[in-house]
Amino acid sequence: MKCLGVVITDGVGFRNFILTDFLAEAQKKFDRVVIFSCLPKSTYEELSVSCEVVELEVFTEQFKHWFFRKAKETAHLQLHRESNFGIQDNFALNNATALTTRGIATRLIINFTRFFHSEKWILRFNTWQQHSFARHTITQSYCKLLQEYGITQLFFTHQRPPYVAPLIYAAERLAIKTSTFIFSWDNLASKGRMAGNFDFFLVWSSLMQKELLHFYSSVKSHQVAVVGTPQFEPYVLDRYGYSKEVLCQKFNLNPEYPIILFTCNDSTSKNDPLYLEQLARFIQNNELVKSVNLIVRTSPAEEPLRFKKLSEMFPFIRWNYPSWENKRSNHQEQWSQRVPSATDLSDLKALLMHSDLNINVLSTITLDACLFDKPVINPVFGNPQNGMFDDQKFLNYEHLKHMVNSHCSHIVKDKEAFLKTLNEMLSGSDRQNEQRKAFVDLEIGLPLHGTSARIAETLYQWS
Repeated sequence: MKCLGVVITDGVGFRNFILTDFLAEAQKKFDRVVIFSCLPKSTYEELSVSCEVVELEVFTEQFKHWFFRKAKETAHLQLHRESNFGIQDNFALNNATALTTRGIATRLIINFTRFFHSEKWILRFNTWQQHSFARHTITQSYCKLLQEYGITQLFFTHQRPPYVAPLIYAAERLAIKTSTFIFSWDNLASKGRMAGNFDFFLVWSSLMQKELLHFYSSVKSHQVAVVGTPQFEPYVLDRYGYSKEVLCQKFNLNPEYPIILFTCNDSTSKNDPLYLEQLARFIQNNELVKSVNLIVRTSPAEEPLRFKKLSEMFPFIRWNYPSWENKRSNHQEQWSQRVPSATDLSDLKALLMHSDLNINVLSTITLDACLFDKPVINPVFGNPQNGMFDDQKFLNYEHLKHMVNSHCSHIVKDKEAFLKTLNEMLSGSDRQNEQRKAFVDLEIGLPLHGTSARIAETLYQWS
């Protein structure tokens, strides 16, 4: 029997692989599909999931686990940072001065990996990390589960969370094939090392395949398959979305006015409130060429408290607070326990489908807007000279360089350019349809239709 274990690591994995057609497609191929969930089992109750859901015991890193993971990740950054600004920027975050155990250990690791950071050393650090899980009670429980359910392939829906590393080790110990999906467009070119080694890798596009083979020289091309991404598949599923009339009624929008959709990043994007306030003042002072609806979608990764003042200052702003419920407290990566509803997917699809213009600060939502052929403005005013949070530095990240070079969006670096571009877009001056399509083809690689079926077929071929 071919039995597929699907590891749902977080809320985004839940959206990508539970709220799409993936489970139905996987069950057509495999004799049995079992979900191993890092989210509480109750998360699945309302969906009538047709396969068994096993809630995994929560793993929390001890110092020894963290130490080898940190060494592995730091060595990876050391190896690739010379010609990669995003990796340099992430590496700089390690420069801790704290006199804590981890602060001192981090400085020791940085000094050691300055000289020992080859791919062989990285794999050695990974082996030591994996051996640190050997006697852990949770690792033992994971081994029993994999044996009990007769898993022949274990598919991880995210390659990075540290809390899945013991499960990777358990599969290795039992000689079970492992596969993973590369979670996001920026994960390879600017982030640290994966949680462990895998036998096979699913990637979005040929571009991502090239990145994977570059940053992981021990991986061979036959281990990688281009399948697209289920992240955007709901946009072509009829069960999600609704009409413009329903959208206007739900969010109290004027159907006669264009809709500007401002989408927020989480609190690490510190200038989002400043750009939103500037946009609201343009509207308030009648500086736009026509009247508009302004609706703001806050980040699903956080509570929208930092926008409370703006909601009071500008009552004409309409708000979409994503329907992502926090399913568990006291988790080492708390945001991962926020889970979307099907209603939220419909809201997002309707907003993108019926809006006339999207504004975001260099977010992946730029891709979402391009899929619906909507103009995008990316405001980035901050730089080292003006004292604002430096968001212009992100333009030098590899994944965002592709976006900049594609000319699929309008990048504005000051108030005047912001207003000018807004009015041009509202006046119908958008001429970037071909650039948006080319950028989507570069980043996603394959049609949205059939994404789940491609993934299921590829996993089956690897079994």
